[in-house]
Amino acid sequence: MMPRDGALQEAAKDFHYLLNRGYPRKASLELVGNRYNLAFDRRNLLHRGIFSDSDAKARKERQVSFRSLHRKNLAIDGYNVLITIESALSGRPLISSNDGFTRDISGLSGNFRKTKTTDEAIQRILDALREAKPRHALFLFDAPISKSGLLAREIREILKDENLSGDARAVKVPEKTLIGFPGIVATSDTAIIDQSPRVMDLAGHIIRNRIKPGSLLKLEI
Repeated sequence: MMPRDGALQEAAKDFHYLLNRGYPRKASLELVGNRYNLAFDRRNLLHRGIFSDSDAKARKERQVSFRSLHRKNLAIDGYNVLITIESALSGRPLISSNDGFTRDISGLSGNFRKTKTTDEAIQRILDALREAKPRHALFLFDAPISKSGLLAREIREILKDENLSGDARAVKVPEKTLIGFPGIVATSDTAIIDQSPRVMDLAGHIIRNRIKPGSLLKLEI
């Protein structure tokens, strides 16, 4: 777990201040990171954990509760949700962002490799779906990532074996389906959130209620 040192907290406040006044995100992060001499991992914490008040408010307004999944169609941003839960199970740092979403900061998506922890994370997701009872759950994985097709096939088979209504696909660009999906989208990806009317922080719900990690950070602003 990363220490929540004073420099990082002050940097978070300054970054938030600049964003609230309309300064460009990339330039603001560079300015603050250099000002406090932050290493890459701490800059990544700011990038994934701090947003302007207006952006945070808009995203919170799009959020729906776990109970809202009942009898609704659900699209799951596969690697986004899976890696976040895996990070919690593995004790890797997570950030509780000020826009209401829980995010992993490992940057593993492009280099994802299935492990035993993946199987546990999948089971945590399926347990949550069994409780929520959505009408249909569609898992979408990035096909360019190695062995995505095998992972999708495995999840399809588990869904069938456990009599859960759903499907899993490996597609070239999951965002094309996730954005504009006529139901609820499970993700913490800001680009998808900002273009989706109803979003659920499924990974965050599972982590808070079924895992409760000691590495969930929150920056004070």
